[in-house]
Amino acid sequence: MLGPPVQIAYAVDDVRRAARRWSNRGVGPFFVREHIELVDVRVRGTAATFDHSSAYAWWGSTMVELICQHDGGAAPLVSSSGLHHVAHFVDDVAVSGAALVAAGNAEALYARTTAGMAFSMHDARAELGHYIEIYEPTPRLRAFYDMVRVAADEWSGDDPIRVL
Repeated sequence: MLGPPVQIAYAVDDVRRAARRWSNRGVGPFFVREHIELVDVRVRGTAATFDHSSAYAWWGSTMVELICQHDGGAAPLVSSSGLHHVAHFVDDVAVSGAALVAAGNAEALYARTTAGMAFSMHDARAELGHYIEIYEPTPRLRAFYDMVRVAADEWSGDDPIRVL
């Protein structure tokens, strides 16, 4: 149903502060997006908002994301520190999402970016200890992944936090 992980994400209280700690350990540079705009957001099946910021870097052979939710509301998705989700590319978000739900991993979040990219998170905490995130490898997304990887390959340790 899912290919290999393409991203590992950690819940943090502050993406910039956490990115600084990671970069001090040699991971970076981090690309920060604050208050990422989303549309058509559903949280646990109900129309909602998901105000969050993320910092992205390349770590070994995988992207790492540091994620912080700003609008916890009644049902926060990012409420503690540690491993939050593992992301996978899929051919079709709707088809793979339905398969995850059928396998017992309820949809915790569905949304689209303002550029139109759909993604969803499915609750696998009981079995795996984290959410599963899925999205399609669009040319725009692949270009972002490539940009982060190339920046890591060329990184000399300077300018560790870069705001997008």
